[in-house]
Amino acid sequence: MKVLFVCHGNICRSAMAEFILKALVKAKGIEDRFHIESAAVSAEEIGNPIYPPARRSLSQHGVWFDPEKRARQVRPSDYERFDRIICMDASNLRLIKRFIPNDPDRKIRLMMSYAGKRRDVADPWYTGDFETTFQDLLEGCEAMLKGCPKKV
Repeated sequence: MKVLFVCHGNICRSAMAEFILKALVKAKGIEDRFHIESAAVSAEEIGNPIYPPARRSLSQHGVWFDPEKRARQVRPSDYERFDRIICMDASNLRLIKRFIPNDPDRKIRLMMSYAGKRRDVADPWYTGDFETTFQDLLEGCEAMLKGCPKKV
């Protein structure tokens, strides 16, 4: 399964989700069945590393992250490359249409929809609450994994 997480700048939520899901699949011994990346709908942070408070949040929870990870922007070719494209909020869902105008295979969804919730993952860039963001991402990733086919 190929998963792409998407947020505004790819330095907080989507990057955190990338490494949370990588940790979860590694813990289950199924990392060889997954390819996981993250990207941004904006160009503001391209080339920048994960935001330091996001890095601290991952570290506090024992989640390894690649310190060389750099923000990148969504590309139209991502639609063909990934099985699931998971946006963090309604704004990301709206803005991704600039790159991927159509979703005939219904690959693009909101993160919290996997947990059966109709709400966004709050942006910690504005809230400063990285713990709540971490818990939302963990809940969404765990729920998404439960819905994955056993053989990928």
